[in-house]
Parts: sequence; structure tokens; C-alpha cells
Amino acid sequence: MNERIEAFLAYLEGERSLSPNTISAYRNDLLQFAEYLRAEAGRQGGTDFAVSTIDRDLITTYFLHLRDRGYSAASIARKTAALRSFFQYLRRKGEVNADPTQGIGSPDVKKPLPKTVQDDQVNALMTFLGIRQTPEGIRDHAMLRLLSATGMRVGELVMVDVEDVDFSNGRVRVVGRGNRERSLPLDEVTLDSIRVYLDQARPFLTRNAPQETALVVNQRGLRLTRQGFWLIMKGLVREAGLPAIMTPHMLRHSFATHQIGEGLGLEELRQLLGHASIATTQIYTQLASSQNAQDEDSELALSSS
Repeated sequence: MNERIEAFLAYLEGERSLSPNTISAYRNDLLQFAEYLRAEAGRQGGTDFAVSTIDRDLITTYFLHLRDRGYSAASIARKTAALRSFFQYLRRKGEVNADPTQGIGSPDVKKPLPKTVQDDQVNALMTFLGIRQTPEGIRDHAMLRLLSATGMRVGELVMVDVEDVDFSNGRVRVVGRGNRERSLPLDEVTLDSIRVYLDQARPFLTRNAPQETALVVNQRGLRLTRQGFWLIMKGLVREAGLPAIMTPHMLRHSFATHQIGEGLGLEELRQLLGHASIATTQIYTQLASSQNAQDEDSELALSSS
């Protein structure tokens, strides 16, 4: 069995050019199955199962064994996919007459709902940012407001140039994944924070890099990187005494959920978020419904107390 597994892995690497990490995952999953077969054969007085004798019942028993050992649905689904690919390969090679994984479905893997930030925590962060009047503090206030008010990704935020902000029409130009452009609306509070930053902070930060076009810059006046943003936000959240799990992407999720709650349609939200498929956007409908249910439960608990 192990020789066939190594031949299959060589095929994946040479013919399908899969990544080393993917091949390593396949190897671990398939060798685990091979070890299970040897253990089962030993219990029956043998040393191993011939490949041609592996049937659907044996594979189903293996997956039940994994479930009993506490493997998650996601792990079992991955191992199912590995075995399916392996036996399809053996069938094409003529080493088995039929694919024993045919008809075996993968367990349902429920994708967890995105995590959001509570409104009072966002307000607390913005209040904290608003009182820091250093050039860096004014910058942080503007960029966190811009992120929270538009739901853009951090990678998009750091690529925004000064000229991308249209104060006359209250919009900002963003270039997202696949070089897809979109124009996002800005509220007056966010526009004001950007104006203050451009007037009072950015000129100081870019004093040694006057040709820099980026809207958000670091202490050296150069375009802020994604890693730099994450480090800044992590420090700000800590200084403000807020939960350490508050991340930039949670602000994006909160923005999207709020928009759904305000009655924005899915297609409009998809365009704001820059999703290629509306299926990705639909998760926020579930998230908004879940949060509404939690709010109703809390109100019921308070009214009955």
C-alpha cells in the first residue's frame, strides 16, 4: 500500500504540480488509512489488505472509526477527499476494478459565522483615537475611521492614494482583488478625520518623503504596509483596553452586518465589499439573523427579570 501511496504522491507533484503543503497533507491522510488497514488485518489474523479487496464497507468503517476518535467533520471531509483522489488514480491505472469511495459523501462542514465587533467597542476605540493629537494619533484616527466606515480590506486601505479621496463627492476609490475598482461612499465624520490628517499630520510624516503618494504613511513617510497596520491596530486596541481579539477584518464583518441590518440589498453589499460572487456575501444575511435572534433573547431575558 505504501508504495502505491508514494507513486500517487509523485503523480500529484509531477503531473498536477500541487504544493508541498498539499502533498504533505495527502501523505499524512493516506498513510493514516494504510496504518488502519494493517491494524484491522492484524486483528483478523493477517498482515494487510490487498488493494483489490478494499470495499466501500471497509472505508465507511474507517470513517466511523475516525468519528469515534473525535475527529472533526472538517478533518474527516479532508481525509475523504484524499482517499477519493487516491482510488480514482488507482482505477485509472487499472489497479482496482471499481472505486470503493464512490457514493460515500463527505460530512457536512458548517462554516463558522464571521466574528464582528460590538458597536460600543468600535465607539470606544474611535473615542480613544480622537484624543490622541500626535501626528501618528491623527493618522490612526483617520485610517481606522476609513476602514470602519467602508468595510474595505486592509490590503486595499494601504494601497489608497491621496488623489483617490474625492472630497467633493464624498467617495474613495479602491482597487480590490483582481484589480477590480470600486467607489465607496464616505460619511462626513470620516471625511473630516481625513481632512484633519491631510492638513495637520501627513505633511509632518512625509517631510522626508515629499513624493510619496500613499494616503496612509508610516513614521518614515512611506506607504504603510499591511503588517505595519496590524501592528499599529494591535497596539491601539491594547492601549484602549479593548478585547485583544479585535481585528481589522472584524471591522469589515461589522460593517457588512450593519449594512444588512439597515436594509441594504445583497447585490449592493457585494459591490461595496468587492466580492466576486454574491454567494460570499450571503453569509452576512445569516450573521445578521443570528445577531437579531441574540438581541431578542437578551431583551426577553431583561423583560422577565
